[in-house]
Amino acid sequence: MTAGPSDWATSAAVVGQDAQVMSLRGRETPTLSEDERSALRMLLGRPLFELIPLRDALERADALPEGAVTTVTASPSHGIEATISLCEALIARGHPATPHLAAHMIRDRAHLAELLDRCVSAGIRDVFVVGGDAKDRGEIHDGLALLRMMEELGHGFDAVGFAGYPEGHPSIPEEVLLSSLKEKQRHASYLTTQMSFDAEAIASWIARIRSAGVTLPVHLGLAGPVDVRRLLRVAARIGVGGSLRYLRKNRQLLRLLFGGSFTPQRLLRSLGPTIADPEAHVRALHLFTFNQVEATVAWQRRIVGEMRPG
Repeated sequence: MTAGPSDWATSAAVVGQDAQVMSLRGRETPTLSEDERSALRMLLGRPLFELIPLRDALERADALPEGAVTTVTASPSHGIEATISLCEALIARGHPATPHLAAHMIRDRAHLAELLDRCVSAGIRDVFVVGGDAKDRGEIHDGLALLRMMEELGHGFDAVGFAGYPEGHPSIPEEVLLSSLKEKQRHASYLTTQMSFDAEAIASWIARIRSAGVTLPVHLGLAGPVDVRRLLRVAARIGVGGSLRYLRKNRQLLRLLFGGSFTPQRLLRSLGPTIADPEAHVRALHLFTFNQVEATVAWQRRIVGEMRPG
């Protein structure tokens, strides 16, 4: 954790001031080849929608397309059980759901076994493993330890994912992150990139991990349409400091900040060559909705339409 509430306010204020004095003319939208358009269309056609287990989350989920695939974050303030409960409710409504299992929120082996049994009983076939922002509460100290313990317990899930950090981690050296990625892939089936606004950082990171021998398919994590000041607060809280600097340099996002909202079209288009590259193996799009589901779905449908041939 590298930023507190005062840092959020400072970042938002500084970027907001920059937005008022800089030109409002954005950069030219990247031109896509037909292969890139096709690859983007496939990803956008069936994204994963991430929800936060807050009180109104299920009500907001009413805006999801029929059968939409969802993921549910682990909230330190609400507990891991809230994550599983929301997944159960989403599955009951016809939405496959992937819970985020945070190592720091699980007490011990018995607690983990209980959670896994509950997931299986609910029909959950995919889980996502993270270390977690919560204070370490038990005997499972990181994502790798959790993956190993799940395997020892014979979890039986069809898929297991974990997080990757294109812009690094605020408290973990780059070489340690890479070593951990290589070890985690022995126990998992995909990885999802942490929220980033920097297409160059994402593309170069994917190329770097491929060169290092990480072969798992990548789920590309992108923020959906969202109030930018809220997005800045979340970005600062999870430590993507490079993205905050990037927001200050990117005139298009500054213009959007001045207008009060963010949509990821340009970022997604800038990643077109990476998404279309078979060696990058970008298999899915993971949309951070911040529970602004209706706006995210409306954006997704519109962009799918724009990507159609002709």
